[in-house]
Amino acid sequence: MIIKENITYRDASKNEFEGVVVWDDSHPQPKPGILVSHMWSGQSGFEVEKATELAQLGYVGFAIDNYGKGRRANGPEEAQKLMDELDHNRPLLQSRMFLAVDTLKKHKAVDDTQIGAIGFCFGGKCVLDLARSGIQIRGVVSFHGLLDPPVPHPNKEIQSAVLVLHGWEDPMALPHDMVKLSEEMNTHKADWNIHIYGHTGHAFTNPKAQFPEKGLFFEPTSNRRSWDAMIYFFNELFD
Repeated sequence: MIIKENITYRDASKNEFEGVVVWDDSHPQPKPGILVSHMWSGQSGFEVEKATELAQLGYVGFAIDNYGKGRRANGPEEAQKLMDELDHNRPLLQSRMFLAVDTLKKHKAVDDTQIGAIGFCFGGKCVLDLARSGIQIRGVVSFHGLLDPPVPHPNKEIQSAVLVLHGWEDPMALPHDMVKLSEEMNTHKADWNIHIYGHTGHAFTNPKAQFPEKGLFFEPTSNRRSWDAMIYFFNELFD
């Protein structure tokens, strides 16, 4: 049976965060755990559904909260403000991701030696920054993520495998940004792959994205292919 557990976790300053852990308790042995990092508006039903889909694949999905308890955007202006707090303070963003990893590792259903992370839009930047930190987890997957590196760069060897799933027509990260990312991954000795989907813009995994004039639109074929690519990626990485 699929179990969903709402959890509150705290950082060293006692700031509270609200996450949702999802797993299948039909098999009691510890399972690989995968973080699900949210879009710019904050954790929502979208990320919880992705965590549930991961649980159905045999993983423990953890829809994390990088903004803090009760901090969710009600519109684009609020979303931009919340995202900017972390986008302009990448060390803080990194610390929030470390906190989420530590929280997942401690969960009773998780094999703490087998950890991965996926992220969507802003969440893609979050998981890429996690990899850039040099943390030793199995792998990270960015779905239509924001690709720009932190300044200054951590300059660590990237220990986790990296998979980037991106639309060719994404206005948030253009083709030349994907080239820059590939050069960055090579410089830091990552095991990396970039899959580029034609006729695909930003937010292509989100059925609610219906703004083609802004380059934001759901693309069902790319959505399916990217999820299948993620499945193959983690099947290869996890024992």
